Amino acid sequence: MKCINYLIFGKVQGVWFRAETQKIANELGIKGWVKNLEDGRVEVLAQGTDKQLQQFREWLNHGPPKAEVEKIEAYESECLTDFEEFKITF
Repeated sequence: MKCINYLIFGKVQGVWFRAETQKIANELGIKGWVKNLEDGRVEVLAQGTDKQLQQFREWLNHGPPKAEVEKIEAYESECLTDFEEFKITF
């Protein structure tokens, strides 16, 4: 398992980004979390296989229909915990 931390820039708050991210993560079997940041970005920590994370990144590139993703920064990070689910955090 690998962990990737994503920062998503653009119109990504108020467009159901977190809920749809959770739905897609659950469909792909990815664990971790998603949250809004005060500066308007969305942050995601995703834990999964290379294949799962590749499919997840492809979805994150555009997000839900009303989102306007401008840029994504992704950083591989150490998996400090083995997540049991994918949740929305605050």
